[in-house]
Amino acid sequence: QEPGLAGLEINVSCPNVHAGGIEFGRDPVILKKMLGDLRKATTLPLWVKLSPNVADIIPLAQTAADNGADALTVMNTLIGMRIDVRTRRPVLANVTGGLSGPAVMPVALQLVYKVSRAVKMPVVGVGGIETAADALEFFMAGASAVQIGTATFRDPAAAERIVSGVSAYLVRNRISSIQDIIGAAWS
Repeated sequence: QEPGLAGLEINVSCPNVHAGGIEFGRDPVILKKMLGDLRKATTLPLWVKLSPNVADIIPLAQTAADNGADALTVMNTLIGMRIDVRTRRPVLANVTGGLSGPAVMPVALQLVYKVSRAVKMPVVGVGGIETAADALEFFMAGASAVQIGTATFRDPAAAERIVSGVSAYLVRNRISSIQDIIGAAWS
């Protein structure tokens, strides 16, 4: 426990060297064990950041929900790569890397929609949010909160601008609480 630390976000997209390099978040058995160990080590809230690089995210979300997660962060980056046409070699030293930013938003949004309907816990939407309208889409898809990442590289005040825009939307539409639009897109 650390003073001032409100919780821990656990990125389960990292490889487990003891299991042949498989990512913790791709195997429900490994994920369950890891969360059991973490739960024994801390009483802090645990947010589990899920990978989109799986065939079906729902069993992993349910495993996390059933084994100590307090919230799910959806989603981590997509695996991508680039090749330098001059050298004919991958641009990144590790060959592949994480793709983030506006290009991933439709993928992230549909995963938030699916996961938030499948589990009964807060889902934090992540992926390509640059505007208040983007954030509102995530809330309407079922996110209880959102994170802003790549947008802050171009605009360090992006989070403040987005919060102001969401607040203005609520006022303009006479909506008393963000809770009133969470999951509004569910049929």
